[in-house]
Amino acid sequence: MENNEYDVVIVGSGIAGSIVAKLLTNAGKKVLLLEAGLQAGIAMDPEEAYKTYQGYLNTFYNASAKVPNSPYPNIKDAPSIDVLDIEVIKKNVPSTKGYLVQMGPIPFASDCARTPGGTTLHWLGTTLRMLPNDFKMKTTYGVGADWPFPYESLRPYYEMAENEIGVSGEVGDQHYPIKGEDIFGEDYVFPMRGIPTSYLDGVMTETIMKNNEVVLNDKTYELYCISTPQGRNSIPNPDYNITGVVWDTASKKLVQTRADGKDSYQPVGSNWDPYTGQRCEGNASCVPICPVQAKYNALKTLKKCDMSNLTIRTQSVASKLLINDTSKWISGVEYKTYKNGNSYEYETQVAKGTIYVLAASAIENAKLLLASGAANSSDQVGRNLMDHMTLLSWGLTKEPIYPYRGPGSTTNIPTFRDGDFRKEHAAWISPLDNWGWSWPVYSPGSDVNTAIVSGMFGKKLRAEMERVITRQFLVHFECEQIADPDNRVTIDPEYKDQIGNYRPVIHYKATEYMLKAFEAAKTVSDQLFKQCDIQDFTYYNPVTNPDYVTYKGKGYRFDGAGHIVGTHRMGANKEDSVVDADMRTWDHENLFLVGCGNMPTLGTSNPTLTMAAITFKAAEAILKQLEQ
Repeated sequence: MENNEYDVVIVGSGIAGSIVAKLLTNAGKKVLLLEAGLQAGIAMDPEEAYKTYQGYLNTFYNASAKVPNSPYPNIKDAPSIDVLDIEVIKKNVPSTKGYLVQMGPIPFASDCARTPGGTTLHWLGTTLRMLPNDFKMKTTYGVGADWPFPYESLRPYYEMAENEIGVSGEVGDQHYPIKGEDIFGEDYVFPMRGIPTSYLDGVMTETIMKNNEVVLNDKTYELYCISTPQGRNSIPNPDYNITGVVWDTASKKLVQTRADGKDSYQPVGSNWDPYTGQRCEGNASCVPICPVQAKYNALKTLKKCDMSNLTIRTQSVASKLLINDTSKWISGVEYKTYKNGNSYEYETQVAKGTIYVLAASAIENAKLLLASGAANSSDQVGRNLMDHMTLLSWGLTKEPIYPYRGPGSTTNIPTFRDGDFRKEHAAWISPLDNWGWSWPVYSPGSDVNTAIVSGMFGKKLRAEMERVITRQFLVHFECEQIADPDNRVTIDPEYKDQIGNYRPVIHYKATEYMLKAFEAAKTVSDQLFKQCDIQDFTYYNPVTNPDYVTYKGKGYRFDGAGHIVGTHRMGANKEDSVVDADMRTWDHENLFLVGCGNMPTLGTSNPTLTMAAITFKAAEAILKQLEQ
């Protein structure tokens, strides 16, 4: 190993990069963190951090479209993916609107943020674990791939991730389709009590449970509702006594520290002081921004680093990995430091460490590896791009259910998260949304516009808004996507950004496995709406919906969930994977990849918690390697 100034160089300050930085610096290791976003976004000074966040809020309030990235700067020298740039791909002509180059045949419909804290700034905060069968899809159902370890091996790291995020929820509520599986272990509790479910959830849960049988492919299924664990502060759970995670030099393992006896878990708090964001206030704007910072974001983890061991360089965009021709070890990260974010001015520098960690998004990690000719002996870098392809259904209830209150979703239907049907089509989870029809038709603005166009004003307009908006119900079917090598990220010298870095080129399609799931989900949706006496307003427009697909003569629209997974998956051998079970690349002994790109399968849970869990596992391996 070279004698470098830094033990580890990390690219990216999202949740994965921040967890690695925290664990390593607190273990006494010298770390350099490269972040593509602006300097102001990573302020650790309480007053400056407060001002920065208030600036995000003001941008959000003034934005005409409240999409995930609307509060945050999208700078030309380190551009982010924006859902407003998604457009129909016509006649196989690539779409170059925005940062992604969409080759089709359908556009990739999700975004992520290149900013300090990463996409945790705008994530919903859902923290469901994956299920045991999600880790052995090939063995159990004959589709997809198996992970190189079973669910049970990841369980202690799930606990570490739940501690780091400060998950709120009730373990006793978590009932899943496959009976008898030990998901949490005896006597385990979440760090915080569950977030109160919304009024909408209470009404719809009672209604669904009264009419809870649906038929799919001649088999009867029971619909039921459970509360959804959340990555946001509620009431600390007095039965939770894990105080943190530390590196134990004797055992060379990460261990969870515990209080003597029972001790209340303290919320992670806000970015800048201990008095803001202590409790979720139900502002209903989790995506794109929590006004009070009760929701977790990665800057809270970064703040817990040992700052004496951490160097942060912002406005620094990694552009290439340098590879030693003889040893094949990584010898540096070339990066470009831009001047103001919107000019062509930059300086090229090289960061050197003993170990290198790529902690950007699944798309950015893949792009950087491809640009470097790194870690790709398996030809799997960039391949197997996945997302939850989400089918939406919406309608009006008979009586008011009062959406737009509380977090985006606090209840879900888990019936189809697992089962033998996965041999034929994708599984899905069905969150009950607290956001009315805002996702599919941009309510309530579109409701006001429709009423005004029809001639309504004054009292008549207000009455119509009360009639419609208070009864809006939306359920979505987040369908797991199975890895397909043709769904991929590539690069092309024809497509670069303004400081000369590659733009990601995306190839994307819906396989028959997914199309069958859309058909099945809509069948369940139709029965659910009929049983609950919901007037169905679902409509999929082939002209205006970029991701419109047909199957057996019927059309379906799916939306992206922002769950970008795959592209450098882990596996048991180097022939069909990019990293091993410790997230170390097969080709370069001192290069680790962390983040959702490692996941061989997606399952039906939002991936951030699982990403955090495997990042703890990777950090443990990094520390072991540094101390060899």
